[in-house]
Amino acid sequence: MEKKPNLKQGVTYRDAGVDIDAGNRAVDLMKQHVRATYRQEVLGDIGGFGGLFALNQHKYKQPVLVSGTDGVGTKLRIALMMDRHDTIGQDAVAMCVNDILVQGAEPLFFLDYLAVGKLEPVKVASIVGGVARACRESGCALIGGETAEMAGFYADGEYDIAGFAVGVVDKERIITGAAICPGDVILGLPSSGLHSNGYSLVRKICFDVMGFAVNTYIEKLGKTLGEELLTPTRLYPKVCLPLLPEFTIKGMVHITGGGFYDNIPRILPDDCSVEIDTALWPQPPIFAMLQQWGSVAWPEMYRTFNMGIGMMLIVTAGQEDLILRYLKSRGEAAYKIGRVVSGTREVVLKGGIFGV
Repeated sequence: MEKKPNLKQGVTYRDAGVDIDAGNRAVDLMKQHVRATYRQEVLGDIGGFGGLFALNQHKYKQPVLVSGTDGVGTKLRIALMMDRHDTIGQDAVAMCVNDILVQGAEPLFFLDYLAVGKLEPVKVASIVGGVARACRESGCALIGGETAEMAGFYADGEYDIAGFAVGVVDKERIITGAAICPGDVILGLPSSGLHSNGYSLVRKICFDVMGFAVNTYIEKLGKTLGEELLTPTRLYPKVCLPLLPEFTIKGMVHITGGGFYDNIPRILPDDCSVEIDTALWPQPPIFAMLQQWGSVAWPEMYRTFNMGIGMMLIVTAGQEDLILRYLKSRGEAAYKIGRVVSGTREVVLKGGIFGV
């Protein structure tokens, strides 16, 4: 039975569903995670009204700040179904830092926004812990955020998370794609799986069409469906940033919503198209499974999902082998998957089901 407020004492904020004490406990629990991300440029500490970051201007000739913001989308539903919340923060960070990376920016700091129906300090600390770990791996500081308890707006146990990242790049080193020309080579860096796009279709196929549960064990995956679907988005800064001063990277593409067909043209000049051979990299089995389970047309698959390639690099012909060897020496896989041709910003897929 719901406990009624003591009207003699007056209705409190807690009676309305917002527990300020729980919020303070959550902040105490997350402090160690946040502080572990700090770079030397961070000023102040957690709890201020704004995060302070002193840009090292001596490191850059003409520093340009690059910002990006994003959320996790309906992948959150998988976390809620599994009641596992320690990885979803990486998805929020990755969607932002990978986006600013494609313009050559080093991520500097990140801020998160977490809205909950009922504030549960341990759960909030787990979510923010995932954010902090991803920030450390990306080399950026978590310098602030907001946790909003929104009783009556989100159901108890439900939440949403979003964030934004700020990075820096020298003006003369901004990657715009303007120098891309026919003959350039496309390299693909593997994804960790579905990343954070297409989950409305994923849930439709897996739960409505197939009738699976998150704890359904999938033999070909060697894990439960939920474990596969909750695999966090890969973080690319530490892989790609060392390449930028060593090689001529003309363009980078983060394969997110819109897949191959919508993301690649964003970096192409008006007189260029690309040809990609889909047989040139190993695709995680989850993609073929989703296609088969849902009888999804292959072009729809490549417009919705990353299909095993989370980041693309467009480089001058002749440098691709050097870059591939460089990455291999550091334990990183990469594949030569296509080339730039003359055209009108089209994406032509070949190989396998697309023919030769």
